[in-house]
Amino acid sequence: MFDDIVLFVHIVKNRGLAAAAQQLGMPAATITRRLQRLEADNGCQLLHRSARQFVLTLEGEAFYSAYAPLVEQFESTQRGLSQQLHEMCGKLKVLAPTHISHGILQPMWSGFIKAYPQIQLELLLNNQLEDLLSAKADLALRIGPQQDSLLYQKRLGTLHTILVASPEYLQNHHLSANIERLKDHQLLGSTILSHWELTHTDSGKRIQLHPSFNTITNDLRLIAEFAIDGLGIALLPLSEVYKQLQCGQLQHVLARWQGPVRQIFVLWPSGRLLNAKAQCLREYMQQYIEENLADF
Repeated sequence: MFDDIVLFVHIVKNRGLAAAAQQLGMPAATITRRLQRLEADNGCQLLHRSARQFVLTLEGEAFYSAYAPLVEQFESTQRGLSQQLHEMCGKLKVLAPTHISHGILQPMWSGFIKAYPQIQLELLLNNQLEDLLSAKADLALRIGPQQDSLLYQKRLGTLHTILVASPEYLQNHHLSANIERLKDHQLLGSTILSHWELTHTDSGKRIQLHPSFNTITNDLRLIAEFAIDGLGIALLPLSEVYKQLQCGQLQHVLARWQGPVRQIFVLWPSGRLLNAKAQCLREYMQQYIEENLADF
C-alpha cells in the first residue's frame, strides 16, 4: 500500500496520471490500475479524472496533506542513504587490535590513507574485543573467527606463532633439540597463550605443554621485550617479532616446531549494507595481507 501512496503523491505533484507515468517511467495503464487499487483499499475516490481536468476530491486533499510530507521525507532520506553508500569520501570507522596495527599492519593503514585522502579513517585500536554494533563501526579487524550471528566475517590471511629467544639467553643456556626439555628453561608466557600447542612442521606431530612460566603478562609486546632482554624463551606471533628477528635481537629457536596458526578476519554488521568506503578498505586489506603476510 505504501508504494501506491507514493505513486498517488507523484500523481498530484505532476497534476495528472500521464505526466506522473512519464516522470516515473511507468505505463499509464499501470498508474491507473494502482490508483484504482488505492481508492478501493481506502473506500473512497481520491481524484476526479477526465481528459480535460484534474481535481482532488475532499478525501484526496486530506489524503495528500497527510502523506505528502512523509513521502518527501522518505525519498529525501533514501537519496541521502544512497549517496552515502556509493560515495568515496567522508567518515569510515574501523576497530582493530593494537599490537598488529602498530606492528606489521602499520604500513597498510598508511598506504590506505595515502591512496584515499578523501576518506576520513577513524581507526580505534584496542586489544579487547569492543562490540562492533554498539561502537557503530563500519568494519572490525579481528584475530580468530568470531561467534556472532549478527556479523558477517571474511578470512583475510594467517599468522604463524614461533618460539624465540635472545642470542644472550642462548649463549648462557644450552637448548636441546628435544622439545620435552623445553620445560627446563625459563619460559615467558602470555595470558593469550597460557598453554603451548606445538606442531612439528615435518611430521605433523602435535604436543601440548602447560609450562610453569617464570613471567606471565597479558601484553605480547612486553613479552617480546622480556625475551630481547634475555629473560627466557617465548612463544609469540611472528608478526610481533619479525623486526627483532631481522635485526638479530631475537632468534627463531626449535624452528621445526610452531605454535597455533592465527587467522585474521574482517567483520561487518550483517543487517547493514556495506558502503563503498568500507568495501574499498576490505578489498585493500585483503590484497595487502595476501601480498605482504604470506610468509607470516
